[in-house]
Amino acid sequence: MVDIKRIKEGEYEVIAIKGEVDASSSIELDSAISDAINDGTKKLLVDCTSLEYISSAGLGVFMSYIEEFKKNNVNLVIFGLNDKVANVFGILGLDQLLKIEGTKMEAKALLG
Repeated sequence: MVDIKRIKEGEYEVIAIKGEVDASSSIELDSAISDAINDGTKKLLVDCTSLEYISSAGLGVFMSYIEEFKKNNVNLVIFGLNDKVANVFGILGLDQLLKIEGTKMEAKALLG
């Protein structure tokens, strides 16, 4: 089960993920990212401090937007991954394709 919230914080939009992103709930993550892009968000933070698990389908959502982020000048930073989830990102090489930081403060600093 997953709970995904979009939160506007000044010039940033935060997508906060709580719980587990699997094949069925990855649709909610996809929708949140798509809506943020369509709303013209340029600075997007993904808060994973309460993300307990992510499946390949969930990771695929991030991968599917990499080109769209570039095309729309969207700067995305993921932060707060626990060790288990961070390891999955690393195994698939997503840590090389996406910006990942430890804390929200570090993520905001990276976006400037």
